[in-house]
Amino acid sequence: MDHPTEPRGPETRVDEVEDRLVTAVAVGEYLPGSRFPPERELAALLGVARVTVRGALARLVDRGLLETRRGRGGGTFVREQEAGTVPDAIGRTLAARWVGIRDTADAIAVLHGALAAVAAERITPAEAEDLRARLETFRTAGSGFAKQQADAVLHRGIIDAARNDALRSTLAALEAQISIAAPAHLWGTADGMAEMEARALREHEHLVDAVCSGRPAEAGDIARRHVGIDVELLERAMRRAGQVPTVGD
Repeated sequence: MDHPTEPRGPETRVDEVEDRLVTAVAVGEYLPGSRFPPERELAALLGVARVTVRGALARLVDRGLLETRRGRGGGTFVREQEAGTVPDAIGRTLAARWVGIRDTADAIAVLHGALAAVAAERITPAEAEDLRARLETFRTAGSGFAKQQADAVLHRGIIDAARNDALRSTLAALEAQISIAAPAHLWGTADGMAEMEARALREHEHLVDAVCSGRPAEAGDIARRHVGIDVELLERAMRRAGQVPTVGD
């Protein structure tokens, strides 16, 4: 049964950052086993002081969502998705940003389409071979974090093949805006992840074929529709939190 987001006392900056980090894990920006950026980098990403980030991270370690590892290769890592969370945090974070998320997602889809279309016009045989190799890496990568990383590498290959720094930098800025707390594509939760990854593979296969075969209109259309997965995953998270996503005009 869905429960509405309940009001709470005055929100501090630590509360807000805690909510955003919980949501980032819940929607799959950070997957189990992945490492959070260092405090300084995370503070810059979220636009807050390091002490605020430190306080939020400490709370999430106490709740069992994160763990701190010492020594070489140490840092703050995700233990498991949504461990010890409540829907309210996710509902608060997404509902407050939903209109902006939808508008920005539309712009991101347009840019991905434009970059894929230009890549299909400009891709060299060597780049096409490399892109097909990246597709195979995605196909064989393990579920979850490994596939998320392979997905990013594949899309970077398409963006690089377009050879347009203005479009690339604009896209990066927009993706940072839509991010909850990480510059990464969403990957959802454990339930439904296999289905989503299978769908992503099918769409990647069609997209890579269109780009490598020099079919710009088709490549652009596939890319625009493909990045809609992110918004779908956010909508699911909102519904799990008892929120009803508003539909744009």
